[in-house]
Amino acid sequence: MQPYWATHFMLPGQEHSQAQAVGESLEQARESVAAMVGCDPFEIVFTSGGTEANNLAICGQLSQAASARVPAAAVPLAKRSRAVSSALQSHEKTTVGRIHVLVSELEHDSVLAAAFSLAGDRVDVELVPCQENGVVDPAQVESMLRANTRLVCLQLANPVLGTLQKVREVADICHNRGVSVHCDATQAFGKLPVEVSQLRADTVSISGHKFYGPKGCGAIYVRRGLHLSPICHGEPREMGLRPGAENIPACIGLGAAAHLASRCESEVSDNFAELSDRFLNGLESSLGKSPILLADGSPRIANTMAIEMPCDASAIQKAARQLVFATAQSAEPPDEITRSLKAIGRTETQIRRTIRISLGWTTSRDQIDRAVSLIADACDTVMAR
Repeated sequence: MQPYWATHFMLPGQEHSQAQAVGESLEQARESVAAMVGCDPFEIVFTSGGTEANNLAICGQLSQAASARVPAAAVPLAKRSRAVSSALQSHEKTTVGRIHVLVSELEHDSVLAAAFSLAGDRVDVELVPCQENGVVDPAQVESMLRANTRLVCLQLANPVLGTLQKVREVADICHNRGVSVHCDATQAFGKLPVEVSQLRADTVSISGHKFYGPKGCGAIYVRRGLHLSPICHGEPREMGLRPGAENIPACIGLGAAAHLASRCESEVSDNFAELSDRFLNGLESSLGKSPILLADGSPRIANTMAIEMPCDASAIQKAARQLVFATAQSAEPPDEITRSLKAIGRTETQIRRTIRISLGWTTSRDQIDRAVSLIADACDTVMAR
């Protein structure tokens, strides 16, 4: 990234040779991201991160769908009785042009907020519940589809539970009904191989910092042939979907991170599985009882674990200050951890006892053993009070 802060400072759209060299580097970065997700480079649009990608996918698709109005009743008003005419007009006012959207209740705040920002006169947003195992049932999605459903939002991996959703199965169901699917896959990249051809989603969100790329940079996969409306307006760049000068250093960094992720995703996935088993076994030995791994038995990314502890999680956090892990926040509105745990039926007491642990590419066995020791000591301290 360093040369693009100063030495190669030109904008890629200009005609002189230095700008063209920057443009070539940008396209190489796009090719690296496309190789990571298994698509063509022109299907990748750089964004400021996963949040913008989610907003572009949802608002961009629904803006297009809103312009396609449901046809009115075929019988002319002049040929209807007064009572029938009045009833049909009332019905048309409430149904013509309305759009139905399904959103998994496990989604990231940016997905939920983008969808509900459009809820109102023309958009109905409905939440799809998940099962106690942290997985959304495709049959549940199918049962909730309506004639005017235009979009279903389903993440690939949950950042709290680590559960993997059946995106492909849901996508096949939706496509058979003419419904688009958006998949927030930000949590999965860098943890396991992901190919959009296997997901079959129409749009897929990518966030750079999830696989050691620069913060504030991401991308969205847009299936060829799918037309989105831009959510910002100005000079058309990035396939006409994102105006303004590109953040060249960040895009170059994202491409480099994607290249590294493509090379090592299978290896780190196996390593995560070994380290997570070591962590859970270590806790069981140190605490004298088995920790409760939530959504155990469901397909999961191995680096992300939500574990119910025998005592208050925030107290453990204060007693083990050297460790970095997440707990549910009690303030309103509920945070993502609280929402995800409530979605699988956990009680308030169980939520307060839950910690979220995540492992990284550089996490070692020694660090796992040290974390087990610190947590066990913290639990002893808290429970002795």
